[in-house]
Amino acid sequence: MSVINGVVAFANLDAHEVYKGQSTGKYSLVLTLDDFEAEKLEKEGIKLKMYKNQAQRKFTTKFEDFAVIDNDGEPVSRTSVRYGDKVRVKYDLGNEHPVHGVASYLQAIRVVEKGEVALDDDGEF
Repeated sequence: MSVINGVVAFANLDAHEVYKGQSTGKYSLVLTLDDFEAEKLEKEGIKLKMYKNQAQRKFTTKFEDFAVIDNDGEPVSRTSVRYGDKVRVKYDLGNEHPVHGVASYLQAIRVVEKGEVALDDDGEF
């Protein structure tokens, strides 16, 4: 089992992720990573995507019993994990795929710091 730190970009933790109108049967979390954490994943054979010059990686699980805790180790609601939160994710490595690289399976999430949610206001809202 390994651990990675990142900032939540997308969280589908309370219901299965939907792709093209169909359930994937998996919960997912996409993290934005700093250079140090991105390099760590790449050394494990995990492929990353780039978005606005920042590395991102999706972690998934089909199991419902993954833990979501705060910094004190207390359970928190999955729905409370949102965009901008700083988290630490415990994950397992799966098999290597020739195109997608090594799979990364979500095991647990620790919310280290709640993010500030700032909406872009163009004056129309």
